[in-house]
Amino acid sequence: MSAGGTDQDILELAQHPSTEQESFSLLYKNYAQKLYWHIRGMVSNHEDTDDVLQDVMVKAWRGIKRFRGESKLSTWLYRIATNETITFLGKRNKRQTASIDGDDDYLHDTMKADQSVDGDIVMLKLGKAMSGLPEKQKLVFTMRYFDEMTYDEISKVLGTSVGALKASYHHAVNKIEKFLTEND
Repeated sequence: MSAGGTDQDILELAQHPSTEQESFSLLYKNYAQKLYWHIRGMVSNHEDTDDVLQDVMVKAWRGIKRFRGESKLSTWLYRIATNETITFLGKRNKRQTASIDGDDDYLHDTMKADQSVDGDIVMLKLGKAMSGLPEKQKLVFTMRYFDEMTYDEISKVLGTSVGALKASYHHAVNKIEKFLTEND
C-alpha cells in the first residue's frame, strides 16, 4: 500500500473488517476538507456544513462496500455530497416561512454572522450574489469556480450534459457580474 492512501487503498481496506477503520481514516483524510468546501459553497454556514458533511461521510461509509467503480471515488463522493446538500436545503426551505427573497437575506446574514467567514467584503458580495441564483446555477457555479471541477467531472456528478452545464455556468456568471456591478 502506498504511504499517501490512494482511492484504491481506501476501497481495498474497506472490504476487510480488520482494516475498515484505517479505510475510513484515509477516506476522511483525503476527502473531508474538499467535501466541506463543496458543501459550504451551497449551505453557507459552518454548523450546517458540518452537519451535512457528517451525513455525507456516514452515507459514503455505509455504501463503500457496494461502490462498483463505474466512476472515480471522488465523483461518487461529490454526488453523495451534492444530493445530501440538496436534501438539506429542501428541508431547510420547508422549515422557513420566508419568501425566496427572505432566503437570499438568510444566506447573506448567515455568511456575515458566521465567524469562520473572514468578513472579506468581496466574499460577502459574492455570497449575496450567489444567493440569488437558482439552485442548479448555484451548484454548477460552486463546482466549477470553487471546486475547480471540469465540466466532464460535473457532468458525471450531476448527470447533466456538458452543454447544459456550460449554459448554467454562463448564466450564473452573468447574473453574478450584473449583481456585483449594480451593487458596487
